[in-house]
Amino acid sequence: MKLGNLELESNLFLSPLAGYTNLSFRLTVKSLGGLGLVTTDLVNARSLLEKRPVAYKMIATDPREQPMSVQLFGGVPEEMRDAALIVQERGAQSVDINMGCPVKKVTKTGSGSSMMKDSQATQRLVKGMVDALDIPVTAKMRLGWDDDNITAPDLAVALEDVGVSAIFVHGRTRAQGFSGNVNLDGIRKVKEAVSRVPVIGNGDVTTPESARVMLESSGCDGVSMGRGAFYNPWIFKQTEHMLRTGEILPEATFEQRVELMRIHLKRMIEFYGEDRGCVQFRKVAPWYAKRFGPSKYFKDRVVRFSSLDEFDTILAEYLQWRAKFCDESGELQERYRPPEQYSSITDKAPVEQIKVPKGPVSNW
Repeated sequence: MKLGNLELESNLFLSPLAGYTNLSFRLTVKSLGGLGLVTTDLVNARSLLEKRPVAYKMIATDPREQPMSVQLFGGVPEEMRDAALIVQERGAQSVDINMGCPVKKVTKTGSGSSMMKDSQATQRLVKGMVDALDIPVTAKMRLGWDDDNITAPDLAVALEDVGVSAIFVHGRTRAQGFSGNVNLDGIRKVKEAVSRVPVIGNGDVTTPESARVMLESSGCDGVSMGRGAFYNPWIFKQTEHMLRTGEILPEATFEQRVELMRIHLKRMIEFYGEDRGCVQFRKVAPWYAKRFGPSKYFKDRVVRFSSLDEFDTILAEYLQWRAKFCDESGELQERYRPPEQYSSITDKAPVEQIKVPKGPVSNW
């Protein structure tokens, strides 16, 4: 697949996930194969211009994860253009513009989902970035502000006209937030509206099968996964293999999950330092543990660890505790095995979600 002049190894993408898709996680999922393009957490354009260290940490990259894209948000054309130039200078291979975030602190600045309400102003902002950069510019949008304002098809055409290289579409409106079902027909209408650029579908894709459903039902050119990659870091490899061969790869073993979890933690420590890396990983380790079977002993302790040595002690003691739920061969007894996890896009039981804001979207 191509984004502008950028060659990708697959049509599968890692979506931005605020607080999670840092360099450590991107390297971890990229190393497993099947992933075409990774994207950073959303980054405030103004923070880059103000040279805030946190913002520069967010756009840090490593050759092992490339090609990578930085997702920017902001409502001032000149700021978005200048921030994109910084991103290009710092080694990104693509820049993505956030037009989908529904959170009030983003939309009140004229960025995120609010950009879908004024297609002419948004078109001018994007044109300024496309004209200034040598790397592809893409846009991530929702279907519209609400059900009465489904603007994604028209906005996609406007952006195609000024040279955007791809359109990413989350199949919900801003008013929906993360509730309700993803509208695959809505994604299809965006795909049918444009003629030259790829359209990438997004939303509730947490299994290879749900990726196939999205591709076939919406006609989109690729699939972007965020939460699905946290439920199962192997999802890109599994999905690419299934789409290419029709075969379903076996699930990762318990031992593979434990090994990957520890690799991920070590990358967090290398990137953030031991103190902050361990604190950051406290919210990550329980997601690995969801596929371990009985894991309360581990989860209750791992949310408080503060060093690699302490983590290894907790892990060793957990492995000893877990053994009592296993048979003579070391496999979990059937009654203790974790349930299959499905995606709501296939009308089966939805997986447990990474927490999102609660209450009406207008209050987010």
